[in-house]
Amino acid sequence: METARELWLAYRLRWKRRRLLARAVRKRRQLRAVADRTGAIRPGDILAFVAVRNEALRLPHFLDHHRGLGVDHFLVVDNDSDDGTRAWLADQADVSLWRTGHSYKRARFGVDWLTWLQIRHGHGHWCLTLDADEILIYPHHETRPLPALTERLDREGRESFGAMMLDMYPQGPPGAQPYAAGDDPFETLAWFDAGNHFIEVQPRLRNLWIRGGVRARVFFADRPRRAPTLNKIPLVRWNRRYVYNTSTHQILPRRLNAVYDAEGGEALSGVLLHTKFLNTIVARSREEKTRREHFEVADSYQAYYDALMADPDLWCPASTRYTGWRQLEALGLMSRGGWV
Repeated sequence: METARELWLAYRLRWKRRRLLARAVRKRRQLRAVADRTGAIRPGDILAFVAVRNEALRLPHFLDHHRGLGVDHFLVVDNDSDDGTRAWLADQADVSLWRTGHSYKRARFGVDWLTWLQIRHGHGHWCLTLDADEILIYPHHETRPLPALTERLDREGRESFGAMMLDMYPQGPPGAQPYAAGDDPFETLAWFDAGNHFIEVQPRLRNLWIRGGVRARVFFADRPRRAPTLNKIPLVRWNRRYVYNTSTHQILPRRLNAVYDAEGGEALSGVLLHTKFLNTIVARSREEKTRREHFEVADSYQAYYDALMADPDLWCPASTRYTGWRQLEALGLMSRGGWV
């Protein structure tokens, strides 16, 4: 039986969800269509939603990988790119593109813009919400495309799918490693921290809270709980009443945050391989330190940007070389959850 406190929290969260949805509807005015091909979306299509800025280097591999997984249509918001990103995306037949020059931070780090597109086009579809530096993998992903995964989730009665973000990095300073658009980034970003992650369940929204990895080790060693959050819920069978609360780390209604087995078993899950540490990291850190658009309290991350701009070698003798999803499952970073 629910207590009065739980009922009050549920009431507050319902109203918060309604406020966030109303906010997204207002923010739609900030978007201008560049190439609207949403008329081609069919019932049952798997959709991907992405907000980007100056990602011409990453996007060819990003789109090819997720096309290969089974994404049928990409809905992309370009936040005033000046590196050719917008023109390249406009030429892709499976991309619908909008542009905006408004603040990414004031749009809840792009979530408001994507929420409007999800309200308008995502209802009833399995929707993947990603950043351009995130590459989704999951058990059997080489042989079982996303429709097989979503069919499995449907049979289990699940509407959401969790993935841990895994920071990948090179051996040697990132800025010294060559990378060209379309290359496999994991030929360069071949390493990760395997054993320094910690996980909690947040009681308020019932979501996992994961910290750790190379950024905790190198940049937040003296304050690991301030390290970037690594838990995400990137794949959801969307309903126009749903809304992400904080990036894709949390979602409302809060039952969708239960992407883990509360009884102590294992639920099917994936990993987002994070390509943040390509050779552009030094220049991008310098730019983002000035723009102050990527963190809620930007001043507390100035030292983080300074450290990135120094182009440190992130590799250490304890680093683990990436070999595939089976390795990540064996390390406890993802689970088949009985999907054999």
